[in-house]
Amino acid sequence: MIILGIIVAVIVFCMVIGAILHTTYFKGKFEQIKPYGRLVDVDDGKMHVYSMGSGEKTIVLLPGMGVALPSAEFAPLMRKLSEKYTVVCVEYFGVGFSSETSKSRTCENFVEETRTALKMAGFKAPYILMPHSISTVYSEYYAAKYPQEVEAIISLDGTSTAHYEKIPAIIKFILPISKFQQAIGTPSLLASLIVNKKKLLSNGYTEKEVNDMIIFAGFVINDTVLEQISNSSEFIKQAMDLPFPKFIPYFKLISKQTYETSNRQLKKIKMTPKEYQQKHLERIGEHAKYEILDGTHFIYLNNVERIASITDDLLLMTNQ
Repeated sequence: MIILGIIVAVIVFCMVIGAILHTTYFKGKFEQIKPYGRLVDVDDGKMHVYSMGSGEKTIVLLPGMGVALPSAEFAPLMRKLSEKYTVVCVEYFGVGFSSETSKSRTCENFVEETRTALKMAGFKAPYILMPHSISTVYSEYYAAKYPQEVEAIISLDGTSTAHYEKIPAIIKFILPISKFQQAIGTPSLLASLIVNKKKLLSNGYTEKEVNDMIIFAGFVINDTVLEQISNSSEFIKQAMDLPFPKFIPYFKLISKQTYETSNRQLKKIKMTPKEYQQKHLERIGEHAKYEILDGTHFIYLNNVERIASITDDLLLMTNQ
């Protein structure tokens, strides 16, 4: 009992120290970081829109779920693409420098909020949508609802809209725990310890961008983001209900890790990673193209040059 008491006391002490650091040191650093771009009024909040370049065509980068600071995380890719194009990163409500919102998280609301943010920031359609992960689902919904506003989609290891399965109830039950973990500083402390700054700098990030991403990692969880995670399966269903326009060019970049590594969900539905991707491409249509690139799910970290090259080739073909 004495040993157990000591263990509990140590855990509580660490939690208290973590909570103090989170609300003082890390919160102070967090509040010192200024928005990279513009905050525009959208519905009941403000959304952050960050842009580079002044090219004739506009590429819109849309973040995956759980990315704390997309405007920093996309920065090397934005710098490369901005050599030829106008490149815009839109941070959803609850993400990055954007505020939270009371509006429900649905595909329709994500699309309408993105459209409004772009318009308020002075950008005009048509856009080349470049979504990462779950944002591919919103982008396909966008293209189905407003095909005249979407010139092409270049998906960065995007979530498939060919398979729907309800999110397990246990996931929704345990999600609020992440808010407690954030409150005691766990993400802040872990981010400071595990982020490989040297590797990120070699991939084209600046010292400021790396430091900002580390700080924001400790403040990524809020009610808006938790609702997004809880409804992620429903987004897929909402997109599946709308056929994808066959005349909109579609290119999917798939990470080698995603293409080759199975997981519990795929085993449950008796589908290989390759079959999962092929079903998605079949849903889009025969015109859909794809390429496998080395890297993790965050495929843009080490494939900036190749993504830019594919973008050039795809847009050149659409103009012919």
